[in-house]
Amino acid sequence: MKVIYSIASGVALGSAGVAMMSILGGCESSQQEQKQQNKFLVIEQQSSGKYVVVEEMPTEGPSRAIIREKDENNNTVERFMNEDEMKALAQQEYQKVQDGTSETLKSGEGSTGMGLAGTILAVAAGSLLGNIIGNALMNNKNFASRSSTVNQSAYNRSSTAGAANSASSTKKSYFGGTGSNTASSSTSSTYGS
Repeated sequence: MKVIYSIASGVALGSAGVAMMSILGGCESSQQEQKQQNKFLVIEQQSSGKYVVVEEMPTEGPSRAIIREKDENNNTVERFMNEDEMKALAQQEYQKVQDGTSETLKSGEGSTGMGLAGTILAVAAGSLLGNIIGNALMNNKNFASRSSTVNQSAYNRSSTAGAANSASSTKKSYFGGTGSNTASSSTSSTYGS
């Protein structure tokens, strides 16, 4: 009877481990989806005429943006941009990427911001044009560098920091071992946290 109990508890423990791994895997995939989901942006024109993202939030609805610009009297004016307008600008800038004439591909060391179309493409390419295009653009070294100069939102800083932490975190196992953990985005040393 004792042997059957040991086998049964081992099976239960193994099943719990499989369940826990599938739950952790589900959390990880939702973080990937979050990076490509629709966005609500606040884009602000700088004194140089270039644009930067000052606020970014994931949204359940369609992507949209508020554009803050200066009028001829130097007053800040806000206008709304819907997803169709954003897609049109992103598509227009993506065509320039294909032609090699987009400012998103130029080395922009020391400069902050880009034109409105470049800013929208840099921040929301995946959600507006699709994940394949977004991922392909981010694999371009100059594009990735330029896109980081236009996004000054707290959301971007926290998601970038979370990605950096997950790549180098060491996690203590429930069973006592330690190891490098590149799949998890949280660091934990206790079971159930």
